[in-house]
Amino acid sequence: MKLYNTVDKQILREKLLQSNEERVTLSFYKYYQIGNPAIFRHHIYYYWSQLGVMGRIYVANEGINAQISLPKTQFDAFKNALHDITFLEGVRLNIAIEDDGKSFFKLKIKVKNKIVADGLNDASFDVTDGGQHVDAAQFNELSNNDNTIIVDMRNHYESEVGHFENAICPDVDTFRESLPIIADQLAEKKDKQIVMYCTGGIRCEKASAYMKHKGFKNVFQLDGGIIEYTRQTRNLGLPNKFKGKNFVFDERLSERIGEEIISSCSQCEQASDVHKNCQNSACHLLFIQCNTCADKFGNCCSLPCYQYTQLPEEQQIELRKGIFVNAQSYKKGRTSPFLKNKELVAKVEELYNNL
Repeated sequence: MKLYNTVDKQILREKLLQSNEERVTLSFYKYYQIGNPAIFRHHIYYYWSQLGVMGRIYVANEGINAQISLPKTQFDAFKNALHDITFLEGVRLNIAIEDDGKSFFKLKIKVKNKIVADGLNDASFDVTDGGQHVDAAQFNELSNNDNTIIVDMRNHYESEVGHFENAICPDVDTFRESLPIIADQLAEKKDKQIVMYCTGGIRCEKASAYMKHKGFKNVFQLDGGIIEYTRQTRNLGLPNKFKGKNFVFDERLSERIGEEIISSCSQCEQASDVHKNCQNSACHLLFIQCNTCADKFGNCCSLPCYQYTQLPEEQQIELRKGIFVNAQSYKKGRTSPFLKNKELVAKVEELYNNL
C-alpha cells in the first residue's frame, strides 16, 4: 500500500462534490514529544486511510495538528483508533459547527519542523507554562471586566469576517508575525488581564506562554478556541460574544457563528463575508466577494483574471510560463490583481486590447 495520494486532486474534488456520503469534519491537536515523526506519520496514514479519513495533518517532534473529515459511519472506529494511541487518549475533538461534509477531498499527512509555524525559539522560554484555560462562561465574565484585553491570535483574513467584541485583531498575514507585534503593543499594559483566542486553541498554547515569558502576569486562553466556545454557548444558552463567521482552513473556508456580516466585498465594498480563491489558477488570491461581483467577474478577483480564464487552456499555459504562483490574501490598499504577476496582467490586457 502506498502511503500517499496518487490520484489527481481535481478528480478527487469532483468525486467528493458528487458524493452523498455523510461525513464529519473535526480538528484536534496535541503537544507531545514524538521520537520519530516519520514512522508515526506512516503508521497513522496506513490506518486512517482505511477508515476514509481525508484532511491535512502535520506531525513534528513536538506533536500533531490535524484538520480532517471522515464518514459518519466510521466516527466511532476512528475515535477508538485515535484513543489507542497513548498520548492521544482522551484528546478533545473539535467538531465543525457548520458542515456539509465537503471540507477535504484527500488525505495529506506531512512531517514538519513544528505543528504550527510560530517562529519561536522554544529553548528560550518554557513553552509549557501557558495561560490559564477558560471556558465560554469564564471568557464572557472576563470580557465584561474593564481590566481585560481580548487578543485575536489569528491572521487578518480570519478576523476580518469574524471576531469577538472589542478584540485586538493584528493586521498580520501569519501567526509568527503577530506575537512580537502584540507584545510590543501591550508592553505598557502588563497589569491587565490578557485573554487570547484562536480557532481551536493550538496557537494560544504557545502564544500565552510567550506572553508570560514577556512579563505578562495575568494571561488566559480560551479553551478549545472559537469552535468549543460556540458549542458551549449554544448548549448552555450563554450569550454569544462572537460577531460574524469563523474562518476555517478547508474547502468550506468559513462557518457561521454570529448572524452579523462585519466585512465587505473586496471589489465593490458592499456587505459580504464570503471568502473565495480566485478562479484564475495563475492567481488564486484569497479575497471576499459578493454575489454581484461573483457573477460579474466569474468568481475571479479582477477583470484581467476573468479575461485570462476565458482563454483556451493552451493559451493560458503559454502565457503563464515562468510565472511563480504564491498564495496571497487580499488587503485593501496593498494587493493588486495577480499581486506579483504584473507581467502576466500586462500580457492579458495587451491581448484583449488588440482584439
